[in-house]
Amino acid sequence: MKPQERYKRLKEHLLEENPILVEAIDAYRQLDAIAHSLALLPRERTYTESISWWPLISILGTFSAGKSSFINEYLGLRVQDTGNQAVDDKFTVICYSKQPGVTTLPGVALDADPRFPFYNISKEIERIDKSDRNINRYLQLKTVHSENLKGKILIDSPGFDADVQRDAILRITSHIIDLSDLVLIFFDARHPEPGAMRDTLDHLVEVAKNHTDSDKVLYILNQIDTCAREDNLEEIIGAWQRALSQKGIVSGKFYAIYNESLAKFDDPALEERLQRKKDQDLAAIKEKIEKVRIDRAYRIVKNIETRAKEILNTLPRLAQLLNRFRSRLLLVDLLLAILLAGTLIYLIERQLSQELLLGAAAILTLVAITIHFKAKSILSNLMARSISEEPLRRSFTHMTRWYQLALTAPGRVMSHGLQARLEALIQRSRDFIQRLNDQFLELKSDRADTPGP
Repeated sequence: MKPQERYKRLKEHLLEENPILVEAIDAYRQLDAIAHSLALLPRERTYTESISWWPLISILGTFSAGKSSFINEYLGLRVQDTGNQAVDDKFTVICYSKQPGVTTLPGVALDADPRFPFYNISKEIERIDKSDRNINRYLQLKTVHSENLKGKILIDSPGFDADVQRDAILRITSHIIDLSDLVLIFFDARHPEPGAMRDTLDHLVEVAKNHTDSDKVLYILNQIDTCAREDNLEEIIGAWQRALSQKGIVSGKFYAIYNESLAKFDDPALEERLQRKKDQDLAAIKEKIEKVRIDRAYRIVKNIETRAKEILNTLPRLAQLLNRFRSRLLLVDLLLAILLAGTLIYLIERQLSQELLLGAAAILTLVAITIHFKAKSILSNLMARSISEEPLRRSFTHMTRWYQLALTAPGRVMSHGLQARLEALIQRSRDFIQRLNDQFLELKSDRADTPGP
């Protein structure tokens, strides 16, 4: 996808969800233009590809662990079918749509859409299983009109236990955990932990344990109402925590919840206690989800400053290389000029006719120009080999092409106008952060002022 098309599609999708990020796309466009002019970034690439614009919250676990019920409750709509039997045998990506209702699309829609972290995921699937390039076997997309989805994407995993594609899906899970900003792993409190921890959950826990950002993983003991009694809630939670610790889990939060609409209690005191625990943990989970959206927005606008500073820091090194190139090329030209002058003097001393002298001078000049451009190309290639950083090497090669003026190249790179444009983008990034501060502080204030039920 060309940068212009990517800008357009990002704007279309962001318009409903976060207008500040829509404006940030114009800043990325300016940043890309600078990087393209210096060849620090290929023309077909854009810095908008260097970061995911929608945070991803993955919801993983086995069948009947309550994943779909949690999603439906969070969205306020029946999006996912629920029950003890297998329903979906693939990952379901759920994103916001301004159109009412729920629309289901094939997985190929994810592969071609730049707003998703799964953009070009077909290549990853091909690496996992070269014999299977059908992305629709593993992924599907659902678009939902829910305010809670604005600015974020949810993904509901299939229940791995009964899936005939289980091994392949478990491998994809590792990739999805890498992509995710937040991972919710659901356990079914109705099943004893030795059985539930085998196979599938062993894999999920192992992946989460070994992940470099394990704090982004939340462990959720669901349907606690089915097995808790007045005096054993802490005991049940503690047993699961010990089971996780035996697997090496030393970080990540642990929560206990249940579906209030399905719960039945004989003891009012137990109901009150479990509801208090559930409300507290559910609020904490939703706060984590909301914080992911906020953190992602800050990372997107902060990335403008980061990339602009990268370019600013590269410019002096690029100018130094260009100055060295110019000095060496001038030395080659000086030697050529001396050789040309010496040859002409020799021909004059031979007292050749004026016509012959002019013809010889023209031929010698043409030869000197040819040698100049050949030497320029050889010198550029030799110096480029010693540059280890790809963007810097690409930019140096671009700035030393045969038709580029070597004398003015360092000055163009270090021009005050170019640096001023980058400094303006850095300031614009900081302005975006200030506006995000105002937006989220106002949002927090509005929620604090909203009376409770």
